[in-house]
Amino acid sequence: MLLHVRDIALIGVFSSLHVVLYFMSFGLWRNWAIYLEPLEGIILGPWAGFLTALIGSVVARTIKPDIFWMFGIFAEPLGVLAAGFLIRGVWKPILAIYVIMLSAYFVHPLGKQLPLWAILDILLSFILIYPTAKVSRKLLEENPKRLSIFLVLVSFVSTVTDALARVFLFIPAGLYSILGLTDEAVYAIFIMGAIDSYIEDMLVVAFSLIVGASLLMTIKRIPDLKTLLRQEKL
Repeated sequence: MLLHVRDIALIGVFSSLHVVLYFMSFGLWRNWAIYLEPLEGIILGPWAGFLTALIGSVVARTIKPDIFWMFGIFAEPLGVLAAGFLIRGVWKPILAIYVIMLSAYFVHPLGKQLPLWAILDILLSFILIYPTAKVSRKLLEENPKRLSIFLVLVSFVSTVTDALARVFLFIPAGLYSILGLTDEAVYAIFIMGAIDSYIEDMLVVAFSLIVGASLLMTIKRIPDLKTLLRQEKL
């Protein structure tokens, strides 16, 4: 991946926004940077977007560390990566991530005990990966109404990929054990986290409809950025 001056400037801008949104966050399971993840992937592409989210998440947690720092540093770049791939019609790498992480979850003893409804959004996202990749390649050529629908799909899968990465770290990767949590505590945290995650899914979709679609329509009118959106940054 060869980065141009324009790419470097955009990486700087979006990584700074990533940090700012982290500091503005309060409540729920994740932080406000999740609202930016789909746009980072769509505008910057999978790899530059991944780098942007990684820089932003690392800088934010270096300045303001917390006990769960590893979740954001691992999950946020993956969410951006998913959006970057999907908008370019690439689905196999994302599908592979889901297969690996979901398989590890269901094989784990705790994964077998936790209720299925707590990961229904992850299962729905898994189903939507292929169709979203197929329709999203035409995202910038469609009218505003269809643009909003496609953007919602990309934003949903991107956000849920972030959640899946956190679930993978927490259960199969064994961070719950490192944090000294009992099975009972894990169950309670997982249930509350699932409820928060569903709320955040809806908020990200709403944000995409209100802000994201308007932003992308504006970008369509800027020749340089429109060209950037169409590049195959793979």
